[in-house]
Amino acid sequence: MKYFTLVILFMAFLAIGCSTAYKSLAAQTPNLAVISNGIYRGHYDVSSTPVKATLDITIQNHRITEIQILEHYCSSIGKKAEKITDLVIEHQRLDIDVISGATISSKAILKAIENALQ
Repeated sequence: MKYFTLVILFMAFLAIGCSTAYKSLAAQTPNLAVISNGIYRGHYDVSSTPVKATLDITIQNHRITEIQILEHYCSSIGKKAEKITDLVIEHQRLDIDVISGATISSKAILKAIENALQ
């Protein structure tokens, strides 16, 4: 019983730590006017969580025209966040609402885009 209680407490501690690791993440929209045509690779690994993303971003005429997700480590729920790439292309910015239920993965994808275009 003592071991079980310790395991439960440890798991609760991990859950609380992982659930707050992403709150301060905010991606800044890069100045697309100064980014040349090409394909740019970005990666982001959310500390204290297993979530990470690597993507290729295609820039044409100072616009994001394609975002290809090369790897996205997350839970099955986190896969919902992958549709955020369509919103980035549509709005041409990174300060958009995250996908409900997939906040950490959404932020990891947005930060990976930011890293690619810095």
